[in-house]
Amino acid sequence: MTELVGDANVLIAGLFSAKRKDHADFMDRLAAEVTEAGGRVVRRFVQRRGISGRKKGRAPGGAANMDRPYSARTLMSTGKVNEIAEACSETRAAAVVFVNDLTGRQRAALTEILGCPALSCSDLSRPPGLSSAG
Repeated sequence: MTELVGDANVLIAGLFSAKRKDHADFMDRLAAEVTEAGGRVVRRFVQRRGISGRKKGRAPGGAANMDRPYSARTLMSTGKVNEIAEACSETRAAAVVFVNDLTGRQRAALTEILGCPALSCSDLSRPPGLSSAG
């Protein structure tokens, strides 16, 4: 997978719980991995899963969902995915590398929406020929 990011514009993205205060460190480490693989990080996208109060009735609010993806299909919210897709087009990005592990379904959906391959950070360190789980 490193051949996708070598000598190319790359976007990085991550979904983090609002509890996680060190999200910038994760993004910096991912940027360093992309750079080490020969890529140029041209934009970063962070989505925080915030805390909200209880919804109407007895359903728990955002606090109960802080560690879950916004979407089983795309990991992040529709608005954030659309924002990343627009940046892919503007920067002619060769790939988007996510801090988060992606399922096969998420990888396929994001690749279609973004117009370029969606990768997990683990793809950068995986030996060639191995596919990701999911």
